[in-house]
Amino acid sequence: MAQELIISISGVRGIIGRNLNASIAAEYGCAFGTFLKRNFADRKETLTVCVGRDSRSSGPMLASAVTAGLCSAGIKVVDLGLVTTPTTGVMVKHLDCCGGVMITASHNPIEYNGIKLLLDNGMAPPADKAAQIKQIYLNKDFALAASKDCADVTLNMQSYQIHINKVLQIVDKYLITSKGFKVVLDSVNGAGAPITKKFLAELGCQTIAINDEPSGIFEHTPEPTAENLTALCEIVKAKNVDIGFAQDPDADRLAIVDEKGRYIGEEYTLALATKYILSKKNGSVATNLATSRMIDDIAGQFGSKVIRTAVGEANVADAMIKNNCIIGGEGNGGVIDMRVGPVRDSLVAIALTLQLMAETGKKISQLVDEIPSYAMKKEKFKADGDLAKRVIDAAKQKFVEAKIDMTDGIRFDFDDGWLLLRTSNTEPIMRIMTEALDETTAEKYVGEVEKIRCEVT
Repeated sequence: MAQELIISISGVRGIIGRNLNASIAAEYGCAFGTFLKRNFADRKETLTVCVGRDSRSSGPMLASAVTAGLCSAGIKVVDLGLVTTPTTGVMVKHLDCCGGVMITASHNPIEYNGIKLLLDNGMAPPADKAAQIKQIYLNKDFALAASKDCADVTLNMQSYQIHINKVLQIVDKYLITSKGFKVVLDSVNGAGAPITKKFLAELGCQTIAINDEPSGIFEHTPEPTAENLTALCEIVKAKNVDIGFAQDPDADRLAIVDEKGRYIGEEYTLALATKYILSKKNGSVATNLATSRMIDDIAGQFGSKVIRTAVGEANVADAMIKNNCIIGGEGNGGVIDMRVGPVRDSLVAIALTLQLMAETGKKISQLVDEIPSYAMKKEKFKADGDLAKRVIDAAKQKFVEAKIDMTDGIRFDFDDGWLLLRTSNTEPIMRIMTEALDETTAEKYVGEVEKIRCEVT
């Protein structure tokens, strides 16, 4: 199937040199600038957008092109340079910008890159506004500035410390520091290493950093899954440390390895953060349909409510705001704490995990073992819109006994587990996610979907 540029609620994502280049980036930047001018028409001062990028080698090219597009629409740009996605989110609000742009393809392989947009609230645009921006881009309906009104670019090199300071405010820095935790950090040569090493140092951690050169040449497949983090697990075990942390290239996600070198994974990241937050304050939790029911178990222990949303941090953050949730995030290792910002943030996840360890005096393996566990399987396969529809239609016919939820893709709830089928917002694939009380049952549901895929292909 042909590989097409993906333009979605998550922004633009494509393959460099094939369907994503400087011309497209400049026009998309101009489309975003045009959208902002029309939505902030009452502001008399020049509008400002901050632009950051992860470590991919194509990042400077795309950032420059987006910047040119914004300036051509009369939007002033603050260049943040090499930063994480949550750092860009923090800086949008700190600098009182009308929007932000992050050049990243998150966990995708090196050949990909993307343009992620943020509004003045630090959140990705909701579906209706994302559609407006996309239409401006497709129609080339640009509001270009005259020569004297083309805006300029300034640099800001303070973002690391500003972000770190906000995260430190939500934990007891001195308690964590007193523990002298030993940590192994794997930043996959992405954008996370510089700020996270500095952050861990301020928390008094003794850090062994691997894959910490922000070169964009990923040492292993960048998604922080078990099969990609075998080296981290081995180092944690060999070095006799307290915990291992793994980030994705833009550092909005975090996976955890316990002191025994056991891959704990991404699902436990939000579970541990939720356990700590709910132990301090009663309130609701927001997460998506693909997140483990561990969250429901933890919330139940504290008498708290769980609000489920469609996949995507913007959907979770919106639900957090509407329901005044005190913690939220996604089971892919993304934790959102509104005291820092409405974006998934690996620094927040690290801070809350270390705080929980410091307060309880327990090892990370002990804390994990206290949480009811389930067998979860996550698979994916290439699929365009037509194939995805055929798979979903066939699954409806197959699982007639299940309770169906079509908030996002299609979720089937059974007596012994659940199954979610959905297309990705960022790449042409369909994801299979299932959770059950045991491995055999979880594998059974994945196998049924594989059979369906083969039948309809």
